[in-house]
Amino acid sequence: MEVAARVRLPLLLLRLSVFVVMLAWTTMKFVDPARSAGIFKKFYHLPDIGTAITYTLGGLEVLLLLGFVAGFQKRFTYGAVLLLHAVSTLSSYQQYISPFQSYNLLFYAAWPMLAACFALYVLRDLDTLCAVKT
Repeated sequence: MEVAARVRLPLLLLRLSVFVVMLAWTTMKFVDPARSAGIFKKFYHLPDIGTAITYTLGGLEVLLLLGFVAGFQKRFTYGAVLLLHAVSTLSSYQQYISPFQSYNLLFYAAWPMLAACFALYVLRDLDTLCAVKT
């Protein structure tokens, strides 16, 4: 079996698993917009962005994630997911300094997911299983 055929299923599984995690974070913007605004304030040092902006960002993320999970416009959607997750991972730098305080150890789970996002972006041309053909 050629390499391209062997990586199709693992790449699909990576895409689906990244989608599930990102969708959970996006859903929180609709379920608990105040908490999401608090995260923006704490980790991104933004002022209170309010419910309307939180919903707008959530809506844009949903559109991005639907394109991502469908394998549509991979250079853009995979790249945007990689960028969003990289910013999220790097903005949590203070939690990595004290991994055993509170729930900070959970923040380390972001690194393998960042590697998965990077792998998907780099190997996007091989990620063809259940992907939109463009």
